[in-house]
Amino acid sequence: MTSNKMKAIIYTKYGSPDVLQFTDVAKPVPKDNEVLVKVVAASANAADWRMVRAEPFLVRLYAGLLKPTKYNILGADIAGRVEAVGKDVKQFKAGDEVFGDIFASGWGGFAEYVCTGEKELALKPANIFFEEAAAVPLAALTALHGLRDKGKIRPEQKVLINGASGGVGTFAVQIAKSFGAEVTAVCSTGNVDMARSIGADHVIDYTKEDFTKNGLRYDLILGVNGYHSIFDYRRALNPGGIYVMTGGGTAQLFQSLILGPWVSMIGNKSMGSLTSKPNQKDMVFLKELLEAGKVKPVIDRRYPLHEVPEALRYLEKGHAKGKVVITVAS
Repeated sequence: MTSNKMKAIIYTKYGSPDVLQFTDVAKPVPKDNEVLVKVVAASANAADWRMVRAEPFLVRLYAGLLKPTKYNILGADIAGRVEAVGKDVKQFKAGDEVFGDIFASGWGGFAEYVCTGEKELALKPANIFFEEAAAVPLAALTALHGLRDKGKIRPEQKVLINGASGGVGTFAVQIAKSFGAEVTAVCSTGNVDMARSIGADHVIDYTKEDFTKNGLRYDLILGVNGYHSIFDYRRALNPGGIYVMTGGGTAQLFQSLILGPWVSMIGNKSMGSLTSKPNQKDMVFLKELLEAGKVKPVIDRRYPLHEVPEALRYLEKGHAKGKVVITVAS
């Protein structure tokens, strides 16, 4: 007899990762336009712990003012096997191995099963494991959209990735190289060798050198992490250069949103932030990069599903080398 229950990590109030609960919930049933996926692996992102803590406050306007009412199971990145499909689904069938960013369908990756729209999924690259595939979607799409769509990356440009050792940063270095750019990675001492191993042409150890004060200039800067002001980034750009903020502290977010348009108007340097929207076409693009060996996920740690709280605590410290993956099933 098939069980109608599954294990999942849920949260019903805001707070530290301690509010997360590992419990039994109803196994989802796919609607006519949905795919039911048996999750083999998921990955944790900064968005997950920010949702749990409701930081910044704007999260509450999205998820629920006093408590999370819109979503109770987090996890946007998944990789797994299709268990069943609704009658209107055309692209997938039971048994297909898939991966994707399911944010648009309402999160839900920290569970044994999840229902999602078929447009949120792509076939998993044949040459990588489920855990590696789960590490890809949100971080790699953010890097791709920041570099290609917002940053207008071109071959032979000088590109700097600030925060090159984290989830988005490790993908950004590799994706920028795939576009033919000359890439400088900024990271801490312990990550210098790793940054070189994934293809960075130059590596700056931020504990020893400030890239905004060394006189070097770049055509495109992707600010994945770090606490430089928007004016520091502007100083490090070539004329006509572009700065794209994809992460950092609250100060960086508000500077990019409020000061970015103004700073862009007073010169020939573009300063802005990225809003990345997952889509199937770009998931397929990433699949092709992965299968060609041009991009390889960097995984720092793996945690079983019941240890998601510990995974988020580790990720929140900001020192993960690449991605933190959640193993759900074999």
